[in-house]
Amino acid sequence: MQLSDYVNTLGQHLLAKYGCRVHKLAIDANFTCPNRDGSKGIGGCTFCNNDSFSPNTKKPPSILMQMNAGKAVIRRRTGAERYLAYFQAYTNTYAEINALKTLYDEALADPEVIGLSIGTRPDCVPDPVLDLLTRYQDQGKEIWLELGLQSAFDKTLTRVNRGHGFAEYVDAVRRARHRNLQVCCHLIVGLPGENPECSLESHARVMEHGVDGFKIHPLHVVKNTLLAKQWRDGEYEPLALQDYIDTVSEIVIRSPRETVFHRLTGTAQTQLLLAPDWCQRKWLVLNSITQSLHQQFEDRQLPHEQTIGADLPGRQHARAANSG
Repeated sequence: MQLSDYVNTLGQHLLAKYGCRVHKLAIDANFTCPNRDGSKGIGGCTFCNNDSFSPNTKKPPSILMQMNAGKAVIRRRTGAERYLAYFQAYTNTYAEINALKTLYDEALADPEVIGLSIGTRPDCVPDPVLDLLTRYQDQGKEIWLELGLQSAFDKTLTRVNRGHGFAEYVDAVRRARHRNLQVCCHLIVGLPGENPECSLESHARVMEHGVDGFKIHPLHVVKNTLLAKQWRDGEYEPLALQDYIDTVSEIVIRSPRETVFHRLTGTAQTQLLLAPDWCQRKWLVLNSITQSLHQQFEDRQLPHEQTIGADLPGRQHARAANSG
């Protein structure tokens, strides 16, 4: 019994597609964010650690140096042979188009890099950016556009000072999918004012507009954030581990089998994490999700080769949207 028996993980998806292990190389290209620089807001989201917003933050090493360092670690750990350059930190489409092309081209110049995974906000993907990514895809590159939605509820997005709404996400997805770009949606489980049902509803709303992948992670309370103050003041209570496991398992079951899951949990740096403490225990969370999915499959009598979620109410519409 292993996670990939029940989940179409990114690693397994790429292994089947390319016949070798493909791993992401995380890159910090020194971007900022419209929710930091004043164009949308200042201070970032309420859960963002403001230490990283310091103007004295040291400029990261070059893209080449970061990729080489990442390869050295990943090769030993996973035996990866090919890589996706993962532009991860902050808003990685938030620059002039020629500047973006220079950065993306630098990463793709490495012959072992087969494509890009671009993390960004739904309100920061103008058509010229999507056209650039489409050109890479037309050249045979593996391209993923990762949109940080977090919640489909505008009230929640306002509450955490996100600086955009669900409408911006829907518009970005429509334009990306018109170009046949692969979209991965980021959702956070346990946001202030939300219960597990809210996360399931966010998932359902995202599915209605079509999506190729998900990245799911719990909300971390970390030092030097507004959320940390709210937690200390008793205004926010983190999600319990079992609630997270149940919610993520249900999201997987309600998704078509071909949906690619880039992540099912996330950890925070030990020196920064305040709560919940179980966020430090990645393998406990993943193993518990695996066990939960195994039990759900047994209880619902779902064969592993079946499209997950095909027999659940409302999923037929989601599957149609997902293929559109």
